[in-house]
Amino acid sequence: MFGELIAKRRSIYNLGKSEVLSKDEIVKTIENAVKQSPSAFNSQSPRVVILFEKHHEKLWNIVLDTLKAMIPEATFKNTQAKVDNCFKSGFGTVLFFEEDETTKELQAQFPMYAQNFPTFAEHANAIAQFAVWTALAEKKIGATLQHYNPIIDEAVKKEWNIPSSWRLIAQMPFGSIEKEADAKEFMPIENRVKVFK
Repeated sequence: MFGELIAKRRSIYNLGKSEVLSKDEIVKTIENAVKQSPSAFNSQSPRVVILFEKHHEKLWNIVLDTLKAMIPEATFKNTQAKVDNCFKSGFGTVLFFEEDETTKELQAQFPMYAQNFPTFAEHANAIAQFAVWTALAEKKIGATLQHYNPIIDEAVKKEWNIPSSWRLIAQMPFGSIEKEADAKEFMPIENRVKVFK
């Protein structure tokens, strides 16, 4: 069952706005995935913001406005098409943040591990991202994971009044699956997993 679920978790770039689940059901699904995700020292440092409708649209407008100031006009059209058709076209977006004050408190509390806590926090956030992505896939909701941070961080924090200690890690647009992902190629598993019996 779990193996089938993680195989369903694919990068879906053809997202639509069809309501596969109600907003409340999506929120509960994401909340449960975040809640049940493990973290070192039970830090529970990952933070999530869920954007629907005008808030979802606003995020991707922020991305486009930011990129437009950075990318030559000739190539911006391709960038805009990608953002519009792959991300903004979705039903919503999950923003993943890391609460850095938690990491600093743990560093002070456990100085012997101080240098490791930032890495532990990244691990916890990655697990939360994977859990949310897989939970959405189980509900037949497509998603991808994007990283327009840090160039959009300031505008995002200002728009949604995000605490200063929250650091943006990733953006996960999600929505109805308008086209399945292409077949995925895998390298031989023995190149990635070593077993000694």
